[in-house]
Formats: sequence, structure tokens, C-alpha cells
Amino acid sequence: MNVQQLSSLVIPFIFLIIFYFLLIRPQQKREKSIKEMRNSLKVGDNIVTIGGMVGKIVKIFEDEVTIEIGSDKTKITLEKWGIARVKH
Repeated sequence: MNVQQLSSLVIPFIFLIIFYFLLIRPQQKREKSIKEMRNSLKVGDNIVTIGGMVGKIVKIFEDEVTIEIGSDKTKITLEKWGIARVKH
């Protein structure tokens, strides 16, 4: 194998490594932290949904959460994946 063939194999490999560390790995870290946040939810937490609604958790099921929104305490049930963040 000569140097030209070796470099033609190494360059794509280097691009794959750069692609992994700049795009794939950070995305995996974000997904992991969001999953941990959703698994640590508890009754009484104030949350913001992906759609922008703000509410207080009143019930937690396996994959669903019931929240109260508004001054009239309207209750809405949504999937856990619909929660964007916990509001502090």
C-alpha cells in the first residue's frame, strides 16, 4: 500500500471522527439530560411543555403527566415527551 492509498483512507476516517465529536456526541448528551429530567419529575413541579404551556404537575403516570394550567386550574394530560423543561 502506498502513501496515496493510505491517505485516501485516513482522510474520510478523520472526517467521521470530527463529525462524531461535533454533531453526534453533543446531541446524545442533550438527549440523555432531557431523559433524566423527565424521569425525575415529581408532583408539584412547574413545567413548560414543548408547545409553551406552563403548568403544575398534579399526577404522574408511567408515560403521562397531568398538569394544571391557568387560574381556573384546568387539568390536561400529556405525554412525558411533551415536556420541554422544569420551570424554576
